[in-house]
Amino acid sequence: MTQWRKSSHSSGDSGTDCVEVAALVRGVGVRDSKDPDGGHVTIGRASFAALLVRAKAGALDLR
Repeated sequence: MTQWRKSSHSSGDSGTDCVEVAALVRGVGVRDSKDPDGGHVTIGRASFAALLVRAKAGALDLR
């Protein structure tokens, strides 16, 4: 069974603006926690790592 984890940086006091990630056989799955049955996007591990580096560096407008 796939174990989804919610981002510790999810915004909003109600917890409704959340992203979940999971380690998958072919990469990293990303989904909207409000709609867990709505599917997910699979990103390669290297691409996901690069995304995290850019996000942590403030290179993305995530507001």
